[in-house]
Amino acid sequence: MAEAKKPEGSDVKGLEGTKIKWDDANMKSSYANVCNVTSTREEVVMLFGINQAWNRGQKEVTIQLTDRIIISPYAAKRLATLLDGVMKEYESRFGALQVEAVAPNK
Repeated sequence: MAEAKKPEGSDVKGLEGTKIKWDDANMKSSYANVCNVTSTREEVVMLFGINQAWNRGQKEVTIQLTDRIIISPYAAKRLATLLDGVMKEYESRFGALQVEAVAPNK
């Protein structure tokens, strides 16, 4: 899981001796506190946005969508594995996070 934390401009030996160079010249940063994920047979679509609602009792909430990431199911599976490892490491350092289960969209 350490590959996700490499410093800027670092070079890493990948699988089978392939050298990976992380080019962050065109990288942008975005903040999101909402994510929705859908999928088809060929792709997984992740929508990220911001919920700026301040009142809990609102009957309607508008989410400002800011980014859409589309990846293959294979890349999604690798991402899920990577995130699982990152969260296990986080919880071992800072304690378990209690979150509500989220049902997949049907």
